[in-house]
Amino acid sequence: MQIRQLSVNYLPEQDRILLRVNTATSEEMRLWLTRRLMAGLWPLLNRLTNQQLLQREAAGSSLDPADDDLKKMLTDYRKDQLLREADFQTPYEDKPAAFPLGSEPLLVTDVDVTPQSDGGLRLHFHERRQAQEQRNFRIQMEPRLVQGLMHLVEQSLQRAQWAEPFGTSLGEDDASLGDAPASGKPRYLN
Repeated sequence: MQIRQLSVNYLPEQDRILLRVNTATSEEMRLWLTRRLMAGLWPLLNRLTNQQLLQREAAGSSLDPADDDLKKMLTDYRKDQLLREADFQTPYEDKPAAFPLGSEPLLVTDVDVTPQSDGGLRLHFHERRQAQEQRNFRIQMEPRLVQGLMHLVEQSLQRAQWAEPFGTSLGEDDASLGDAPASGKPRYLN
């Protein structure tokens, strides 16, 4: 399956992110990504994509002895380079010919992520509800497409206001869950 376009949007009324994948044959797969799923998936995707970029950068030599600032600088540079090649200007084509998974989005319950030797990733999305209703979808993405997806997901996480908790566990100034937040505003854990 050749991917033509990706769309990632936060839908506040659902409190979910809708990922739509449009193929070269005008098929569309729709997937719901929940906050709970993204809390585990987002750090994993970031770690794997950074490792993949560093492996490509090293070209056979090891960057393990390099300091973290150098590694971050290299990965940021490569991400920017890949994003410059991406097309974020073309509107998403919203006229699919077919929905192989059905018109209702697949509610993703877990994702298997496999790094590829070319620097890309294979993502296998699963919806595990009842035995007779299990649906899944597998996608293989080359590095440029992976970075495009990461960019779109990051924008959606920011719109959803989910991004900050994924970067840190608790704020350093929050010593315990029982303390009142410094801002005076209520804090909700769920």
